[in-house]
Amino acid sequence: MSTIHVPLPVPTHPNVQPPAELTGTAKSEYDRVFTHFANPEYCLPGISSEKASKLTEEECMWLSYECILRYIRAAKHDVATAIKRIEETLKWRRDFGIYDTLTAELVEPEAVTGKEFLFGYDTRGRPGLYMCPSKQNTEEGPRQIQFVVWVLERAIDLMGPGVETLVFMIDFADKAKNSSFSTSRTVLNILQSHYPERLGAGLVAHLPWILHAFMKLIMPFVDPLTRTKAVFNPVQDDRGLWRSAEARDKGQSNDPKEPNAQLFELDQLVHDGWGGTQMFTYDHDIYWPALVEMCETRRKDMARMWRKLGGAIGIKEWDVKVGVRDEKANEEKVGATEEASQ
Repeated sequence: MSTIHVPLPVPTHPNVQPPAELTGTAKSEYDRVFTHFANPEYCLPGISSEKASKLTEEECMWLSYECILRYIRAAKHDVATAIKRIEETLKWRRDFGIYDTLTAELVEPEAVTGKEFLFGYDTRGRPGLYMCPSKQNTEEGPRQIQFVVWVLERAIDLMGPGVETLVFMIDFADKAKNSSFSTSRTVLNILQSHYPERLGAGLVAHLPWILHAFMKLIMPFVDPLTRTKAVFNPVQDDRGLWRSAEARDKGQSNDPKEPNAQLFELDQLVHDGWGGTQMFTYDHDIYWPALVEMCETRRKDMARMWRKLGGAIGIKEWDVKVGVRDEKANEEKVGATEEASQ
């Protein structure tokens, strides 16, 4: 295959099923959280200015049907805790600058070596976020953490219909430089506090024995559910990337609640370090503007669709993403028809 330098397009997955309708206790929990934030008089607590305490359009769009459910699950179905955690994240997103100061221009110096990049999607359509510690190019500081969050936000941009999680892919080959305990713990805290239910799997390749001690230091700070999603040294063969040889031999489960046996098809996986058929090489001058443009276009399309669907708290990410997908498909169909008629 020829060399590729740009991200792969978002999979369409036309046969994926919409989220099931809520009933009973689950519906009651959702309704209580939704009603709290959808109240026209709602103000974010702890904000002195009444105008500033009102939720912005971006915040209302973020507070989707699926987002509310993610926080309810993360709070173990305690409604008061779910509300508190959502409000803490709303404040954190403002303080961290998610909607204004956390820009591509700010974090670009961290990206030039390709130490983190997005490429491909696993067998359940989850974007792959590659981390290559050996390509570390800057001193530890706040911008490194900002870069991790910026890339995570872009991974969320590239999630297709029915996809709410991503796959972290960490390759410790080539004398990788490990992050400090402090930085790793800060990133873990952000992920667990403000991106609940977003980790689909964490794949760690070429983990040397010396780093097992470091992993033992970090693991106590990882919640038990997240720990079950870690896969160390996954197995690759001519059919794909697998959780383990045992899981491969057992076979792939169709139950979305079960861990994937097959993690990636080879054509969605980079060759270097992971054995895929995609001959991807990180060329910053090509990859970076392509990723930025792809994500900006997708965010604009989703915001436009969200407004078309009513522009309110609780709109389903599913409806927004399917609307964008179908709109693009119709445009391509019309374009092909017009071209054929000429």
